[in-house]
Amino acid sequence: MSHFFDWIFAQYDGTATHLVVLEVIGVIFGFLSVWFSKKENILVFATGIISTAIFVYILLVFGLLGDMLINAYYFSMSIYGWYVWTRKVDDTHFIPITRTTDGEKKWSILLFVITVVFVCLIYLLFDKFNNWTAYVDTVTTAIFFVGMWLMAKKKLENWVYWIIGDVISVPLYWYKGLIFTSLQYFLFTIIAVYGYLAWKKSLNKSPQTLLK
Repeated sequence: MSHFFDWIFAQYDGTATHLVVLEVIGVIFGFLSVWFSKKENILVFATGIISTAIFVYILLVFGLLGDMLINAYYFSMSIYGWYVWTRKVDDTHFIPITRTTDGEKKWSILLFVITVVFVCLIYLLFDKFNNWTAYVDTVTTAIFFVGMWLMAKKKLENWVYWIIGDVISVPLYWYKGLIFTSLQYFLFTIIAVYGYLAWKKSLNKSPQTLLK
């Protein structure tokens, strides 16, 4: 077991200590954010804002532009989602979890395509298409963009996008040397499956509280 941990920390040779500490803090708050999302708890956005702000900085330092854009987008969508989730359908009930409409499915496809094009332009502008991970990063960015938009709108299908993106991200971050982040996405995958099942049980039910 000690050899395993030695190998993990060896991946951080040459990495500034403050970046490792920030990554761990960001992972903890990211984990809390997904957990609160599963429980339909409004704290998903407060913890998400802290995590994404940290990762915007870390990913900028590592030059992972697509992932950095994801987190910057998460930050802004967390503010939007906070607003949407706290809207009420009557005096005592908040908006319910619903399925994605046909119109929203079309917007999801459009958002995916626009995101892929935008991230490709960013990578070309900064000449970052020098590794296969950049192409995978482009796809995961688009997947997560759609997933976050649907989560902010409290749509059940957001979990499908998270599951797909998380599964891809586990080996991707491991390859990049961000071991703690890779482990985070592994846990995200598990929580996302349970999140989908939990949200499906609460489908079309208007909650009376968002702190569970």
